[in-house]
Amino acid sequence: MDKYFSGFPGFRELLFSPDTPESLFSRLPALDTPRLSLRKMQMRDAADIYAWASDPLVSRYVLWDSHKSIADSRNYIRYIRRLYRQGLPSSWAMVLKETGGVIGTVGFMWYSSVNQSAEVGYSMSRSYWNRGLMTEALSAVLAFGFDRLGLHRVEAQFDVRNPASGKVMEKCGMRCEGVLRDRIRNKGEFIDVALYSMLPQDRKSL
Repeated sequence: MDKYFSGFPGFRELLFSPDTPESLFSRLPALDTPRLSLRKMQMRDAADIYAWASDPLVSRYVLWDSHKSIADSRNYIRYIRRLYRQGLPSSWAMVLKETGGVIGTVGFMWYSSVNQSAEVGYSMSRSYWNRGLMTEALSAVLAFGFDRLGLHRVEAQFDVRNPASGKVMEKCGMRCEGVLRDRIRNKGEFIDVALYSMLPQDRKSL
């Protein structure tokens, strides 16, 4: 997994700033994988994001609703950029190197300094499902969490009706801890979610 977290462009910036969670969330250093560049979202990404965030199949099992207009995508980017400014957990834009387009997002849902833990989440264009791209992106984010944020535990959860999401977590070395019944009310119904996690010792087995 660590091979997805080497030589990121934000390294020089880190030399001049304290490596605190707040500063890292604020700067959100770019991460590099074989096929992807993970970077901060920009307002110019709105059209790319709208192209897949408006797809009801992409939003079917996540907690956000399909974007109804490009204005929704712009508002989403404004929200994420506000989190950057506040030094709070947020998401990277997933840029496909081959095209330069933003094909998804991946990042942190929450972070606890007391427990040295966080939750990760992600979404991606249906056009790029089943190509291993999300595994690349999530691996980079997990490495960032352990190596730069100093996390001891990283969690992720998914709607059990979407097992493909669990496959991504498993490929990244996360372990299933069980199913939480009616854990979340989403889009008018209670849903069961599977909870996965990763601890430092889980990385050693990869």
